[in-house]
Amino acid sequence: MRHIRRKAMKKKLLSLLLATAMIMGLAACGTAGNTDKSVSGNAEAAQTEWNTDNTIVYGSNDYVRINPAMDEHGEINALIFDGLTDHDGNNQVIPRLAKSWDCDEETYTYTFHLEENVKWHDGEPFTAEDVKFTIEAIMDPENESENAPNYEDVEEITVIDDYTIAFRLKAPNVAFLDYMTMPILPKHLLKGEDMQESDFFRAPVGTGPYKLDHWDDGQAIVLTRNDDYFAGPAKIENIVFKIVSDDNAKALQLQSGELNLSQVTPKDAQNFANSDTYTVYDMKTSDYRGILYNFANEYWQKNADLIPGINYAIDRQAIVDVVLLGHGEVAYGPLQRNIYNYEDVEDYEYDPEKAARVFEAAGCTKDADGYWCRDGERIGFTINASSTDQVRIDMAQIAAQQLQAVGLDVKANVPAEGIDWGGQECCIIGWGSPFDADDHTYKVFGTDKGANYSGYSNPLVDEYLTKARETDDPSERAEYYAQFQNELAKTPAYTFFCYIDAMYVVNDHIKGISSDTVLGHHGVGIFWNVCDWTIE
Repeated sequence: MRHIRRKAMKKKLLSLLLATAMIMGLAACGTAGNTDKSVSGNAEAAQTEWNTDNTIVYGSNDYVRINPAMDEHGEINALIFDGLTDHDGNNQVIPRLAKSWDCDEETYTYTFHLEENVKWHDGEPFTAEDVKFTIEAIMDPENESENAPNYEDVEEITVIDDYTIAFRLKAPNVAFLDYMTMPILPKHLLKGEDMQESDFFRAPVGTGPYKLDHWDDGQAIVLTRNDDYFAGPAKIENIVFKIVSDDNAKALQLQSGELNLSQVTPKDAQNFANSDTYTVYDMKTSDYRGILYNFANEYWQKNADLIPGINYAIDRQAIVDVVLLGHGEVAYGPLQRNIYNYEDVEDYEYDPEKAARVFEAAGCTKDADGYWCRDGERIGFTINASSTDQVRIDMAQIAAQQLQAVGLDVKANVPAEGIDWGGQECCIIGWGSPFDADDHTYKVFGTDKGANYSGYSNPLVDEYLTKARETDDPSERAEYYAQFQNELAKTPAYTFFCYIDAMYVVNDHIKGISSDTVLGHHGVGIFWNVCDWTIE
C-alpha cells in the first residue's frame, strides 16, 4: 500500500536541486603542462598566477553552495572537508579525523578518538565540539538535511574531552561507521548561522587537503593545497573547478586543451579512444538511472497501479546500447552493485504483452488511435530531464518513444527554466551508493525520509529496511534486503533503466588515478586518493 506524505517539500526539493547542480558537472578536468594560465571559460578571461604545471582544471557544473551537511554527492566536499572516517579504494571504512574508535555493543555506543594535530583552514584547532555541532545540525528537523535519516538512531552525543566523543544509539545501525564519513563543519564559524542560507557555504572552511582560494561566479572555484594538512600535503598544488555546465562542451574543451580531466558522455568518450594525449577510464559505478514518479501528483495517486505495466514496456537493453553505447548494465533494483542484491526479484524484463495484461487488468482499454485509456482519458504523462545532462535527455526521449510504441501517450521534456519538482509528473532520476546497503535505500525509499523525493511510502518497505540496518548478521541482513527488494518490485517507486559507467577522459600527464574503484552517484569518488596523484 502506498500513500503520500508532503513534509516541508519546498526545502527538501531545494536540497535535491542543489545536490544535482553540484554533482552532475563535477566531472571535468585540468590543464597539466599548459602555458595558458586562464581559469575561466574563454581566451579573454583574466589571467591568474597559478603554476599550471602543477594544476588540475576540473570541469564542473555551476555551484550554488558547498554544503555537505545538507546536500550530497559533491566531489568538491572531499577535497575541502574530512569526516571522522573515510572510504578506501575498495569502499571499506578507514580512519580519517578519528584515528580509532570503540563500540560497546550492549549500549550501542561508539567512542571516537580524534587526531590531535588538525587545524581548520583558518588556523583554529579542530575538536570534538565541531563533530557534535555538525551531527546535531544534520539531525535538527528545522534544517531539513537530506542526510538526517543516517543519524536518526543517535540518542545522545557526549564530548568526553577535546579529542574524544561518544555517540549512543537507541538501536543498532550497522552502517553507522559509513555515515561518519560525513564532512565535519567548524562550529566557531557556523554557530547560530542558518544551515541552509549561511554565507559560509559560499566561502567554506574545512580541514581537508585543499582549501578555497577564490570563487569566481560562473567561471571557476579555485582550490589550493593545504600545506598543513594533518595527513600530509597533496602532491598537486591547485585544483580548479572550471564551470562547464554543458556535457558536450566538456568534450570540446578537452580537445582544445582547456581541460585535461573530465567525465564525458559515452558518445563523446569515443573521440578520445585512440588519443596519444588522453586516456579513457571506463569505471564501474553504483549509479543507476530511471523514472522517478511524483506520488504527490494527483495523476500517480490515481494511476500508480499502472507502473508495473510501464516497467514491462521499457526495453532497458536498448537504452544501454543506444544511449550508453554498451557502457552500463540493465537495472532492475537499487542494490545490484551491492553484496545484498537479490537476483531472484522480479526484474521486469522487456515484455510488451505483459504490459498490456497489466493495463487490461486495471480496466484500461484502447481508443481508436491505439492509445490505452482509463475512465475515458488516455494514459499519458511527461518525463522531464535536466537540460545540463545529455544522457538523461537521451534516456527520456528513448523511453517516451518506447512507451508510445505500446500505446501510452508519453512525452519527453527538457524544461528551460529547470524542473518543477513539486508539480511535475515524473523525471529521470539518478541514485546509488557503493557503500553499505543502508545507504541510498533507507533514506530514499523510507516514508518521509530526507532523500525520498518521490513521496513513496510502503509500510513493509519501511519495516524491512529498518530491520536490515539493525542487525550485523549477514544472513539476516540478506533476508531483510531480499524482502525489501521483493516488496519494492511489487509496488515500484521507480522504473529502473540501467547502471551507468563513468567515462573519465584524463590527460596522460596526470598519474595515480585508481581505475578499479566502484564510484558513486554521478561518478563521484575518483578523487578518493587525490593526495597521491602527481602531474608529470
